[in-house]
Amino acid sequence: MKTLVIAEKPDMGRTIAAVIEPKAKNNRSYLEGERYIITWAIGHLLELAEPDAYDDKYKRWNFGDLPILPESFKIVPNPRTKDQLKMIGDLAKRCDAIVNACDAAREGQYIFALIQQQLKLSQPVKRLWISDLTSESIAKGFAELYDASEFDNLTMAARARSEADWLIGMNATRAFTTKHRTLLSVGRVQTPVLALIYDRQKEIENFDSLTYYEIKAEFEQETRKYTGSWQGDRLTDGDKAAAIAEKVKGKPGRITEYEVKDTKEYPYKLYDLTLLQRESNAKYGYSAKKTLDIAQALYERHKVISYPRTSSNYVTEQNIDGMHKVLHMLKSSGYKQLAEGGNPKLVHIGNKAVCNPSRVEDHHAILPTLRRPGTLSKEEQNVYDLVIRRFLSHFYPAAEYKQHTVLTEVESETFKTNVKELLSLGWKVCLPGDDGAKSSRGKGKKKDEEEDAEELTDVPFHINRSLPVQCIDAQAKEKATQPPKHYTEGTLLKAMESAGKQLENEELREVMKDAGLGTPATRAATIERLKKVGYITMQGKRITVTQKGRAAVELIRRAGVELLTSPEMTGQWERRLYQISKGEAAREKFMDNVRRFTLSIIDKVRTQQKADASVFGTEEAEKGASRGGKSSSANGRARTTQGGDGASAGSRTATATAAKAKSAGSLQPLAPCPREGCGGQLIEGRKGYGCTHYKQGCGFVIWKEFQGKKVSQSMLNALLAKGQTQLLTFKQADGEVKARMVLSDRITGKLELLEAESN
Repeated sequence: MKTLVIAEKPDMGRTIAAVIEPKAKNNRSYLEGERYIITWAIGHLLELAEPDAYDDKYKRWNFGDLPILPESFKIVPNPRTKDQLKMIGDLAKRCDAIVNACDAAREGQYIFALIQQQLKLSQPVKRLWISDLTSESIAKGFAELYDASEFDNLTMAARARSEADWLIGMNATRAFTTKHRTLLSVGRVQTPVLALIYDRQKEIENFDSLTYYEIKAEFEQETRKYTGSWQGDRLTDGDKAAAIAEKVKGKPGRITEYEVKDTKEYPYKLYDLTLLQRESNAKYGYSAKKTLDIAQALYERHKVISYPRTSSNYVTEQNIDGMHKVLHMLKSSGYKQLAEGGNPKLVHIGNKAVCNPSRVEDHHAILPTLRRPGTLSKEEQNVYDLVIRRFLSHFYPAAEYKQHTVLTEVESETFKTNVKELLSLGWKVCLPGDDGAKSSRGKGKKKDEEEDAEELTDVPFHINRSLPVQCIDAQAKEKATQPPKHYTEGTLLKAMESAGKQLENEELREVMKDAGLGTPATRAATIERLKKVGYITMQGKRITVTQKGRAAVELIRRAGVELLTSPEMTGQWERRLYQISKGEAAREKFMDNVRRFTLSIIDKVRTQQKADASVFGTEEAEKGASRGGKSSSANGRARTTQGGDGASAGSRTATATAAKAKSAGSLQPLAPCPREGCGGQLIEGRKGYGCTHYKQGCGFVIWKEFQGKKVSQSMLNALLAKGQTQLLTFKQADGEVKARMVLSDRITGKLELLEAESN
């Protein structure tokens, strides 16, 4: 009999087949050769059953039926892929051994475990565990297959993750939704991530800017000119600051201190998925999901990078030789010049910045493979370029600088100068374009942002401590303290990685990696889910919380279940799941704690006062309340689904509810309210586009009909962005005219007609 190989996706299955059964016959949903039959799972073929699989009463959402705590969890086939599941079962009957070739990670392990459970597969199982899909890795992986039992703990952790998410998502979503008669999606990971964004936005809104004054002086010594910042307590008195500037201007001074030290900056760490997503968001504006999709394509379809869903920034001893081979391959590629400039001796098993096996769990850092890329899309090329340049940087020495610190005294006033003199770019030649020069600033603050701003120069700098100086100019500049910045997807990923802790220390951040929010593979999906259920919206790169998102966080916290919004607690749950996967913690104890927490959520929401519909900031919510909450989410006819790591129940319901509401106006935020200082969002009502803060007094509205013409969403966007629409044709009593709609008042939303000039 033959051996059945089950891959996670068709591309992976075909790639594996090309190595182990190159002459295999292609049968559409599987390939068959002399020894192996290779098929695939197409992702999750099975999922945890909906509550109504346990009891018909759960088809309706009633608070009185909560909590829902199955003694054992049922699984059901995904109806869209049930034919492939049946095919796997039929093929298994012809085989006496099985190889689990799903992704070498927790979710890949879970996908296979559910298939094995549903089809009652009893054959002995081996595990293929590889980090890239090159022919060499596949051949080596099949020559060194693991026994499936070695991954039992990982399977237990995967089941615990899925079941914990189901318990929290199903129960909390139904509890808050039925209590407040508005669909409120709640999840083990998505809710604390939403809370992170909410808390940051509140900080920004409550921030009181402080005006202060910075004094900059320009000094001259022989032919050398340099700038210094006044040293002293922060000045909030403009007259005092101006007086100091006037006092020193044109006066002689002396150098009281001059220190010069050599410094080095070493290459940035190799990419894990989260770091790649952060960089790609900062450089190209790609969302976390987009970067993951591109990286997956580079891994699966093009086979030019290693497994991307990794949490490690390091490699093992076994990778060093391969890295040298890739460097050699790149010498005959578009990266020829950079590759030839690299020194292979710098990448070796003793270089702990690269080779650190203790920091490699399931997969090493993302590396380029020996496969040369064929035709890549522009976006694929951009992400591939990031990986290549980060890889090559480790074959270069550190960037070298001289750090000059000067204290200059004039009229008893002290000024500080920091100059970073570039000696050698080193690895920074690998950064694209002028990024090398920008990055040479290192961790110093941007100029004019701090009193001790750092000046970067590639011209030799020297001051003679024994000679006098002249203050040739001094200016007092008015400054204002700045609020925290809104999260972008890149900075949010960083916060999720460290469970919201502001950790500047790299070592501490490493320790927190296995206690972050979600996993590298699922963080993008969590952010996408928050968008989908209408809790957050994007304003360019900035993430802002919608009125509904605010209400969700506030209601959860007021209910007394703050733990649901706690990034640190959820991070510790993720850490416990990691410990289960390593055999260091018991799955049963973790699940008992989850059940107890689920009970406490229901108990606390039960006694909570029902929220007024207006807090959700939608016309439809208000109407729903006046009808007694007869919406699909409140009366219980909606179904929920459980998603990936930390994804909450209710995502399909949210989408369906929004679709049903479309005829009466969209509940989704369309744009920030243009009224200065408002902070609300524009949403579509029956007759116009109004602000969610109308209860707080904002009267901004653009009516859907103006001068006999319907105002579409694209017209709305043009009015908000440019202040006017394109030229349109309007029918008037004396014939047709060409004109533009113009937003004449950003407080009320009043429109006017601006006729085009006739030729």
